[in-house]
Amino acid sequence: MNVLVINAGSSSLKYQLFEMDTESILAKGVCERIGAEGHMKHTPVSNGKPVFESDVPLPTHAEAINAVIEKLTSAEYGVIGSLSEIKAVGHRIVHGGPKFTESVLINEDVIKAIEECTLLAPLHTPANLTGIEACTKVMPGVPQVAVFDTAFHHTIPEYAFIYPIPYKYYVDNDIRRYGFHGTSHRYVSSKAAELLGKNASGTRIITCHLGNGSSLAAVKDGVCIDTSMGVTPLEGVPMGTRSGSVDPSIVDLISTIEGGLSLNDTMDVLNKKSGVLGVSGVSSDFRDLENAKLEGNARAELALDIFNYQVAKIIGSYIAVMGGADAIVFTAGIGENGPNTRRGICNFLNGLGICIDEVKNDVRGEFREITGAGSKARVFVIPTDEELVIARDTNLIVGVTL
Repeated sequence: MNVLVINAGSSSLKYQLFEMDTESILAKGVCERIGAEGHMKHTPVSNGKPVFESDVPLPTHAEAINAVIEKLTSAEYGVIGSLSEIKAVGHRIVHGGPKFTESVLINEDVIKAIEECTLLAPLHTPANLTGIEACTKVMPGVPQVAVFDTAFHHTIPEYAFIYPIPYKYYVDNDIRRYGFHGTSHRYVSSKAAELLGKNASGTRIITCHLGNGSSLAAVKDGVCIDTSMGVTPLEGVPMGTRSGSVDPSIVDLISTIEGGLSLNDTMDVLNKKSGVLGVSGVSSDFRDLENAKLEGNARAELALDIFNYQVAKIIGSYIAVMGGADAIVFTAGIGENGPNTRRGICNFLNGLGICIDEVKNDVRGEFREITGAGSKARVFVIPTDEELVIARDTNLIVGVTL
């Protein structure tokens, strides 16, 4: 069965087409600048046909989906004969709120429940719904499945997800820790358990999804018991442009310092102007910070040190609550491609007996065990595959309903 995986943003749409018998990617691509001038890149993977990349008119997500279908089925760039060969669509949905603890077949009730999460994820939920709507318009009758970033973290115990604020905000408004990057944490923690040669039961794994957005998860016995992001993706470690966890009074202080800045504008500072960008004044891209550090930029070096320190603090706390760790996993853009970041984080963990092999750590974008001699936990670099998780869930759910 062929499954199309969609990740819809406010002005972009990423996609991959999977053939599920072999779990192979037939094609992948991205539509960008939707609603503006429009740009598309389409890459056939399975048959050696040429890559298509060009500006194309993309006034709405529906036109973007049409463009995807046209390229997937075209004689020059296509990998399938017709739209009828796509048997299901899987959507990445960022926030499932309290109602969704697993992936589900999309219907009107599901759409309504996702809409109710808009307050919790105002930037992501409308875009996710737009992707569903566009696919419904272009591919009527094709079953669609929602796969939620938050679902993997619903095993977190109450004492770990309840915030110490008036309890009514949890009861009446669903304010609690949810966590994100769930498909990534789920994928790499499962891979780590395999590498440990164990069933999930009895394992203690810490997964570090480190990218422009970063989160960590403590996975014990195969289920998540804590994660660093919260009710929104702003909480946790510092990120590319997000502050991560800070004293809440900073919101009021920034507003006052800036002459009565509105709440929305103050939150914009924490979401888009903070993190390593805010500290360094250079960039949100860790590669730029590494280069600036080599050139003697002290603030770039400080930003990297802050990031490494805060990640190590979270790892240390998870080791404490799990009574140890069998494995630490680095994944996502920085986790997979940042040997200096991995080294900096693990240097802070030397006191816990965790170390890496410097030669093995010289790896980018591919799997490798980088455990150092005598380390009390094994350390892995495992490339994530969130799209495959979405495709697998979609294949399973639609296969049962057909």
